[in-house]
Amino acid sequence: MLKTANRVLLGLLGLGLFALGGSVLLGALDLPNRWDFGLPGWWPFRGPDDVVLGTEGRTRWRDEGWWWPTVIAVLAVLLALLLWWLLAQRRRRLGGVLVDSGDGAAARLDGRTLEDVIEEEAQALEGVSRAHVRLTGRSTAPAARVRLLLEPHADPARTLGRLSRETLAHARDSAGLDSLPTKVRLNEVRHHAQRAA
Repeated sequence: MLKTANRVLLGLLGLGLFALGGSVLLGALDLPNRWDFGLPGWWPFRGPDDVVLGTEGRTRWRDEGWWWPTVIAVLAVLLALLLWWLLAQRRRRLGGVLVDSGDGAAARLDGRTLEDVIEEEAQALEGVSRAHVRLTGRSTAPAARVRLLLEPHADPARTLGRLSRETLAHARDSAGLDSLPTKVRLNEVRHHAQRAA
């Protein structure tokens, strides 16, 4: 979905810039007079001496009460959309992993399915309260980001060793990957101290 949104946004932005540039160029080169055709009455650039935004256009609504709140609201919405779009670029998930099927053709393993399997196996490790896995990278060279929430009694070194030797090794072998580079983040479950009365 993110790829589609990026393509649509870039297409609309490109189309808008092309239309604006074309309209300015049409007036700057004085093509209506040279090629003898008329422009609609609302057309902003009619000749080489016209400016993109004249004094009347800049000051037309400045004294109206609705003008500045509208400008601020539009800019705030535009900023929020741009921030959402920027943050969405960082949350990119790997859609699938290409697996060598042995007969010369590659099969595609769903990335979300592989993430779920790694999560389930990691959560089954002793001392792990919750696990979250995200696959990144390319379909031919995936990488994993694992976040583990550990119980207070868990041994982080032992848990990390089992995660590497068992869980990630199973995922790597089942997908037929030579390697599965992984970044692991360990957090501890917050708990309150228990008091004896």
